[in-house]
Amino acid sequence: MLFNTVDFAVFLPIVLLLYWSVFKNSLRLQNIFIVLVSYFFYACWDWRFLGLIFLSSLVDYTIGLRFNKPLSQQYKKYLLGFSVLFNLGLLFTFKYFNFFIDTFTSVFSFFGTQIQPTSISIILPVGISFYTFQTLSYTIDLYKEKITPTKNIVAFFAFVSFFPQLVAGPIERASRLLPQFAKKRKFEYSKQVDGLRLILGGLFKKMVIADNCALLANQIFDSYPTQSGSTLFAGAVFFAFQIYGDFSGYSDIAIGSSRLLGFDLMKNFNFPYLSQNMSEFWKRWHISLSSWFRDYVYIPLGGSRVSKGRLVLNIVIVFLVSGLWHGANLTFVFWGGIHALFVIPVIVLHKKYKAHRPSAPVALWRQLLNIGATFTMVVLAWVFFRAPTITDAFGYIDIIFSSSLFTMPMVSRSALLFVFLYMICEWLQRHRAHVLDVSHVSRPIRYCIYYLVCFAIFYFAGDLQPFIYFQF
Repeated sequence: MLFNTVDFAVFLPIVLLLYWSVFKNSLRLQNIFIVLVSYFFYACWDWRFLGLIFLSSLVDYTIGLRFNKPLSQQYKKYLLGFSVLFNLGLLFTFKYFNFFIDTFTSVFSFFGTQIQPTSISIILPVGISFYTFQTLSYTIDLYKEKITPTKNIVAFFAFVSFFPQLVAGPIERASRLLPQFAKKRKFEYSKQVDGLRLILGGLFKKMVIADNCALLANQIFDSYPTQSGSTLFAGAVFFAFQIYGDFSGYSDIAIGSSRLLGFDLMKNFNFPYLSQNMSEFWKRWHISLSSWFRDYVYIPLGGSRVSKGRLVLNIVIVFLVSGLWHGANLTFVFWGGIHALFVIPVIVLHKKYKAHRPSAPVALWRQLLNIGATFTMVVLAWVFFRAPTITDAFGYIDIIFSSSLFTMPMVSRSALLFVFLYMICEWLQRHRAHVLDVSHVSRPIRYCIYYLVCFAIFYFAGDLQPFIYFQF
């Protein structure tokens, strides 16, 4: 069930009506209702994989119950190890088994040895990368004694399967979201209004920006050998806005829908294309994932409190793993490695920039130049994310840096102008909670903005495109 379909437009109001009327006086019934509608929401994709969510929830809930008892440190390690092996085992089987078999075969073939690989034909369960990391946060934090185990099985199952963020995040921590299922939710007008704003803004990002940019990016990437460097760079820019509008739009709708139900999810995007260096970009882009890798991979490896050489290694490991998380393809690993190379100088040399409101024209121009340089690096790296193979990615980049880069791009000028105007809107709203947070302006202007956004969605929406991150 896609957020940008009539099905969801019917589903969500019905859920809200029952949630705030029939079940409003019972927290337990509300949580049971959330579990049921979440399983129904997921079953609309493929009911056969409901068993995976149920099993993952049951295993980690049962492990959590064991942490309620006095245990030796060694036994706690066994419990954590079982949870990690079980969850990552599911992820490996469904997402990476064939990838590693093919890579293993290629290595042997390179050295002249031919082997007959064994592969399995399976469908990747939607959202498995997201809810697997979410349940892992629970057992890891239990082991670290950052949280206490829950005995409320309904609340835990609701935490794992919560439908707004089930299939593409944000990846919530148990320490942040699970307690919200244990306390009574109140209907608050301000939360409802802001939730609707987030949904409206998310639909605009997805349907107007991402879906239109997707058509242009696909045309250019599919015919890149015949295009000029300037056209290919424009195509990479279109893909940058496609994936941003697509993923941040989904996150906004998820956060907004959760707010309508009385929950607060973490912010997942914070105007990332206004970052002034690559380290800042990763503090603004897919925040729930980057902070997950920071807390559960980077810091356990030693973080930044190590030698310079070890620091570089830690950064490389985190970004390579992050790239592999995105998909079973070497292009994603390479993309992660490129970002590691971009981030290492910033962190190792301790160059820190603070986004602030400039007080002088020189400061403003410096800020804009930093943003432009960072955005260009991000766009070039996106080529490796989008290209089907590394060979295609290098071929694409090679043409970009040819003399044809200085020709006029053969693309829609109006499309380039549109994304530029949208970035101006983000710049003007950069100190607000989100781009459609217009609570500070007068009511007539607010409603004019709402009507304009609705008009744009109905009249300028592109052809329906699947959400990119559903494949991860």
